[in-house]
Amino acid sequence: MEKIIKERSFILNRRNFLSKSSIGIGTAALSSLLGMNFFNSTSHQILGSNSDDNGGVIKDLHFAPKAKRVIYLFQSGGPSQYELFDYKPLLNERRGEDLPESIRNGQRLTGMTSGQDNFPLVGSIFPFEQYGQSGAWISDLLPYTSKIADDICIVKSMHTEAINHDPAITFFQTGSQQPGRPSMGAWMSYGLGSSNENLPAFTVLLSRGTGRPAGQPLYSRLWGNGFLHSLHQGVQFRSGKDPVLYLKDPDGVDRQSRRRMLDKIAELNHNQLQEFGDPEISSRIAQYEMAYRMQTSVPDVMDISNEPDHIYKMYGPDSMQPGTYAANCLLARRLAESGVNFIQLYHMGWDNHDNLPTQIGGQAMDTDQASAALIMDLKQRGMLEETLVIWGGEFGRTNYSQGALTANNYGRDHHPRSFSIWMAGGGIKPGIVYGETDELGYNIIENPVHVHDFQATTLRLLGIDHEKLTYKYQGRRFRLTDVHGKVVHDIIA
Repeated sequence: MEKIIKERSFILNRRNFLSKSSIGIGTAALSSLLGMNFFNSTSHQILGSNSDDNGGVIKDLHFAPKAKRVIYLFQSGGPSQYELFDYKPLLNERRGEDLPESIRNGQRLTGMTSGQDNFPLVGSIFPFEQYGQSGAWISDLLPYTSKIADDICIVKSMHTEAINHDPAITFFQTGSQQPGRPSMGAWMSYGLGSSNENLPAFTVLLSRGTGRPAGQPLYSRLWGNGFLHSLHQGVQFRSGKDPVLYLKDPDGVDRQSRRRMLDKIAELNHNQLQEFGDPEISSRIAQYEMAYRMQTSVPDVMDISNEPDHIYKMYGPDSMQPGTYAANCLLARRLAESGVNFIQLYHMGWDNHDNLPTQIGGQAMDTDQASAALIMDLKQRGMLEETLVIWGGEFGRTNYSQGALTANNYGRDHHPRSFSIWMAGGGIKPGIVYGETDELGYNIIENPVHVHDFQATTLRLLGIDHEKLTYKYQGRRFRLTDVHGKVVHDIIA
C-alpha cells in the first residue's frame, strides 16, 4: 500500500516538479487568511499566472485606464433597433413591400422566417425625435434615455455572425460562439483582480421583463470562468433573503466555530497544494475565505432600505421590488461603490417575434427609467467618468415582418448584420452617434463595429491590450477576442 501511495504521489507530482513556482500562488491565496489584500487593483497580480504556464500576465496595465469598472446592462433576446435607436422613415413609406434581394444579398435567415413567401418591410409605429447636441434620433418609447442623450454614445453599426440566441449571447460574453471559454467578467477578474477583498470581483444580477416573460433562458456558463481558475467565475446575487446560496452558516454553527473550521480546512488544502501543486486548490482556499467575508459584506450591500426617497423616485417604483431590473440597476450602483469591478445585469424578454408593439412597450417601460437613472446617479456621485456602462443585446431585429403584417401588429426575426447598443462613461465620447446603416436599415454603410471590436475597445478603456491578456490552455494562448478585434478609437474620449 505504501508503495502504491508513493507511486501515485510521484505521478501527480510530475506536474508539480515542472511548475513548482505555482506553489507561491497558493501561498499568496492563503495570505488572505492572514488579512492580506493580495488580489487588488493596485498590484494587478493574477491568481494562477506565472511565466511558465501563462502569457500576458498584467503586472502593470498596458495603458492608462479610463475606466475602473464596468456595469454591463445586457438586454437578452435582441432589442429591435428600429423601435429604439435606428430611425428609418423609408420603411414606413415602403410598408408592405417585399425586401429587395439586392438588399438581403443572400443572407441566411433563421428557420422561423426562411420559409416565408415574402418579407414585407415594416417601420416602427412609434414616433422618433432628435435629442442632444448630436441630434440623436431616439424613440418615444425611451423618454428617460432621451434625457441622457448627451451622456451616451449610440453605436448603430454593431454586427455579429451569430444568428440564434445561445451562440450569439455566448459570443458577446465569451468571444466564442462555442461554450467553454471564460466570460468577459472572468477575464476582467483575471486581469484586474479585485478592489474589495470582501466582495467578488465579478457579480451577476438577473431580471425577467414584462414584454415576453417566457423568453429565452440564460445559463450560468455565460458568467463562468471557462478554463480560468474558478475564483474568476461570476457570483450570482439573487433577490430575496438569501442573495448568495449556501452563504449562511448552518444552524448550530457560530462565527467562531466557522472561523476555526475554515482555518483547519485551509491547513489541509495547503498541505494538498504543497504535495500536488494543483492551482485549483489555491482557488478553493480563496473561495472559502471569500465566502466567510461575504457573510457580512453581502447583506450590507444588498440592503437598499437606507436609500433616500429621491433615489427610489429617480430609479422608478420598481426599484423597491427586489429582483426587478430597476432594483438591480440600483444594486449595480451600490456594488460599484463597494469596489466590484465587473457588474453584469441580464434582463430577459426582448425576443419579439410577434406582437412586437405591445411586447417592446413593456420591455422599454422595464428598462428605460432605471437605465437612465443609473447614468444620472453615477454622474451625480462623480463615478461616471471611471465607470463604463454598456446597454445592448446579442443582435438586432429584421426590417421585415415575421409572419403576417397587419395595420397595428407585426413581429421581427433575428438580424445579426446591423443593430444598436449604447455606451457611457469610462472614457467613452459622450453625446455622439457612431456608425450608420442603409436607408432600409438592413446593412451597415459606415463604421462597422464587430463583437470582437467591442470587446477590444472595452478592454482598452480598462487599460488592457486585448492582444496581451492571454491564458495558456491546452498548448495555445487564448484571449477574449480570439485572434480578431480592433479598438474603435473614434468613440474613445
